[in-house]
Amino acid sequence: MESMARGGTRWKRFALVMVPSVAATAAIGVGLAQGALAASFAVSGQEFKVTAGKLVGTGFSQYGGVDMGYKDLKGDEKVAHPVAISTFKNASITKMCQSVVTDVPFVGKITLKLTAGDKGTDVKAEKLYLDVSELDADAKFRNIDIGVAAKDTDNPGVGKGPAVKDTSILPNGFAQQAEEVELTGVEQKAWATTAGTFELSGLSMRLHKGDGPKVECY
Repeated sequence: MESMARGGTRWKRFALVMVPSVAATAAIGVGLAQGALAASFAVSGQEFKVTAGKLVGTGFSQYGGVDMGYKDLKGDEKVAHPVAISTFKNASITKMCQSVVTDVPFVGKITLKLTAGDKGTDVKAEKLYLDVSELDADAKFRNIDIGVAAKDTDNPGVGKGPAVKDTSILPNGFAQQAEEVELTGVEQKAWATTAGTFELSGLSMRLHKGDGPKVECY
């Protein structure tokens, strides 16, 4: 089964509807279960932008959750960030860009920009987790399954949705999975990205004065 969709969803609103009572960080819980994260990992108080010419992933699933981060750089007050958590068993990314803007005292806004996979060799990732707040892309799914999350099982079955092992996820929360997904023209904002392995071919990292489309990814 294949489907085509053009996304422009405000995922914060989407995630709030799906899992209004989730109080823990979903992606961090899953990552800890898979050994991908240290227990001290916390989401920063800043969103970052990501673009990709194309992302092809296998073993895809998506469900709602909440990231717990800090309101500011002081780290005294925590705030909840509703997100749509996208996971991939394997992913190949062409022309990837990530950028984040920081307001530096006495200096102004500084943009950290990272690019990779734009010199003929794709970025490769395994056990990839993306905590997304906004997404725009052209999407194509193969053998998609939409339903409610099937908690604590490796064989959710048709109509039950993906297996979600994190105990902070509502057992009846909306979720979807697909054997393969292809995203093109990706523009997204995210709070966190984690992976078991991340191979960044042709990595380039630069600091730029200011912010906006001329120095950020978009």
